[in-house]
Amino acid sequence: MSVDTTTSPIDQEPAVAAYFFVRGKLVTDAAVLHRSRDLGVDFTTPRIDLNQLIQPRSELPPLLDVKVDDIIDFLVETGKRLNLDSNSYMQEALERVVATNPLPRRVVENLYRGAPYLLQKDMLTSMVESNFANPAALDGWVSRTDVHGNSGAVRAFPPRMVHMLAGNSPAGCVSSIAQGALVKAVNVFKMPSSDPFTTVAVLRTMADIDPDHPVVRSMSAVYWRGGDESIERTLYRPQYIDKIAAWGGGPAIDNVIRYLGPGLQLVSFDPKTSISMLGKESFADTATIDAVAEQTAQDATLFNQEACLASRFVYAEGDRKGIEQYCATLAERLGVDRETASAIAPPIPPEMREEIEMLKMVGGEYKVFGKFDGAGMVVLSDERVSFHPSGKTVNVVHVESLDDAVPFVNVATQTIGIYPYERKAALRDRLACAGAQRVVRLGSAASHVLGSPHDAMYSLQRFVNWMSDEDV
Repeated sequence: MSVDTTTSPIDQEPAVAAYFFVRGKLVTDAAVLHRSRDLGVDFTTPRIDLNQLIQPRSELPPLLDVKVDDIIDFLVETGKRLNLDSNSYMQEALERVVATNPLPRRVVENLYRGAPYLLQKDMLTSMVESNFANPAALDGWVSRTDVHGNSGAVRAFPPRMVHMLAGNSPAGCVSSIAQGALVKAVNVFKMPSSDPFTTVAVLRTMADIDPDHPVVRSMSAVYWRGGDESIERTLYRPQYIDKIAAWGGGPAIDNVIRYLGPGLQLVSFDPKTSISMLGKESFADTATIDAVAEQTAQDATLFNQEACLASRFVYAEGDRKGIEQYCATLAERLGVDRETASAIAPPIPPEMREEIEMLKMVGGEYKVFGKFDGAGMVVLSDERVSFHPSGKTVNVVHVESLDDAVPFVNVATQTIGIYPYERKAALRDRLACAGAQRVVRLGSAASHVLGSPHDAMYSLQRFVNWMSDEDV
């Protein structure tokens, strides 16, 4: 069954070519024209053939009897070959991504150069060991006996999955590919319109190692416009798919939810907001203020503030004068070139600019630092602003005590950077109770302890289907 997902007719205007990778095979015809959401750039793709894309349940998953250790070895070899300087697929993808993705070329290139790290052996091993109490359940049936003497066995059986990839992080697909391989899934990666290239480049690299490897045969990467019922009403059925792992904005998640039912589960990495919390110790002197402002800027500018773990709100207790000095310094530090951020970000939305202009006119408790030039702005207030800061804009909220900041935390709060670091222990239980998922040292939002949960869950454990064989 071929499905035409044309969003506008093919004509003579130049368009960027995006390929598909379907169950180990590259598909290159330019049959359908699409337009990227963020930059409005035209790109072409093949036409989706659902008969080729969907693996029948009568066929066992290609990776079922492949040992996890062997899968890790294959992923590690893939990582070695993702070196941007020598990988022509990644080089080609880079040139095409910069046409469709709002991140600047330098940042995308940095992300590509960091991709091999995601496939290092210690990273992959820790992922498996932290997710499964007994990783042997991935490789076969593990026997157990209950307190009554009844015996049985369990297995973490490979799922059939759709991965809705995030568009705000080129090279983030490498993690999803690794996760899909480690749970031995039959994988369909739905690429985002801002990057319909990187996933296929990685899979082509795998195919060059061994085109018939079970990891390669278990992978497909395609693009369709989110919400396209001609694809989703057929694909999103339990006879074809067990799990949908969704990274994306609220509308994308809401769209998937309407297809859920018995046998089809959603593992949702919902849109999140991250914050910072600063104790009065942060404003003790100019040297400390400068250091804290730099650490805040490191967290706030991640992917030009498009990442879920990028801080948008800072709750600060202490002397107003010190906080104002901090805000002025922070506004300067937001405009620095960084590995994952550009000195000048795209313009903020017009409606947000209007709100900030209004706050400047109101004055009083509101004070604005910086300009509307993309280098970053800081809004100081006694109450949290009503808009969602973006484009390297930070709202610093002056509170009497960090205790007063806890009520602003909810289930959509992902990462909280805290200074001084020693205050994390006193706050973390209440923050968890409010719904937060992660506390870190200020300035380290992008750093992770290997094997840590993500969005309050061990995702690999949720991806697999737990099958039980019982003798009672």
